[in-house]
Order: sequence, then structure tokens, then C-alpha cells
Amino acid sequence: MPFYVHAQDQPDVADQLTELCEEHWSYMDRFDSRLILRGPTLSDDGEEHTGSVHVVDLADRAAAERFATEEPFWRAGLYRAFTAVATAVLLRREPAADAPYTLVTAGWPARDRVSGPVEQGLLGAEPDRRLSFVSVLLDDGGARTTGVVAAVRALPDEARHLVQPFADRLAGGGPTPLGAQRWQRGGRS
Repeated sequence: MPFYVHAQDQPDVADQLTELCEEHWSYMDRFDSRLILRGPTLSDDGEEHTGSVHVVDLADRAAAERFATEEPFWRAGLYRAFTAVATAVLLRREPAADAPYTLVTAGWPARDRVSGPVEQGLLGAEPDRRLSFVSVLLDDGGARTTGVVAAVRALPDEARHLVQPFADRLAGGGPTPLGAQRWQRGGRS
């Protein structure tokens, strides 16, 4: 089952992240065939690392928590918190390498999940090409949605605008408050 794993950086850890970068990538190489989405979150200007996002196919929540806590940045104390939530991937396209992206997120009280094809239909017959990734976050049983995550080839304001309509529908009405932060595709070059 895919899990959305988001770790947030401690303040002022850029140098330590750089020092442990190869260790981090080597760790992630072990999961390469199971990584659906990966990459760092960035400051508003796109210059500073603020966290790490991975959507990875794992056996269960315990495995997702191990994935997060055995990661070298976490073990070195460079992250302050992590989230690990089951997810259902609705749309997956390879992100462009040299384009600005935004990670858009929303959370809501658990609500009954709509069937898979209907969820996909919420994105439209042909979703906007700037959407690279969309998934709904799920409760532990997988029957109810608790949020949405999207990677959008756009800056934050435009990205929120693209995600808002289907986030509102998935949440059961609108308006749904959205978070947005810069993101870039990760992994070895």
C-alpha cells in the first residue's frame, strides 16, 4: 500500500543535510522500485531545503514508520517531525526535471471514500497537464479519506487554484483550506 511520508527539517540544518546526502540517497536506493514520488520541500524562494516527501509502497503503517525513522536525516536528528499516512494514488506523471513545482496539501475530518473511478473522475477526463501527482490520504482502514496531496508544475498561488476544485469535491464541499510549498523532484541525477 502506498504511504505519504513527509518529514520537516529542523531549523538551520542545511550543512548537515549536505554532509549526509549520499547516505540519504543510498538509503533511498534500497526502496527505488517502490518509490512513487520523492523530493525535497523548499522555502518560498526555492533556495532552502525545508523537508522531504516520499510516497512509497510499503506493507503497512509500521513499515512506513520504520521507513521514516531509519532514514539517515531522521537518525541524525535533522528532522523535527514526520507524517506517515496511507494514500491512494489518483494521478501519476513523471515530474519535469527543471521546472518549478509546488506540493499542495489539504486535510479534513475523515469522510467516506468515493470509489476509485469516481475519485479519478473528479480530476476531469483529461486533467490539467501541470498536475504531476495527485493522491488522497486515507484513514488506517483505507475506507475514508482524510486529505489530498498534489504535485503541481506551478508556483504556489497558481498551484492552489488548480487543486482547489477537486480538493473541495473530495472533502465533501468547499472551500477546503490548502497548504502549498515549493517542491522539486528528488533522487540521484
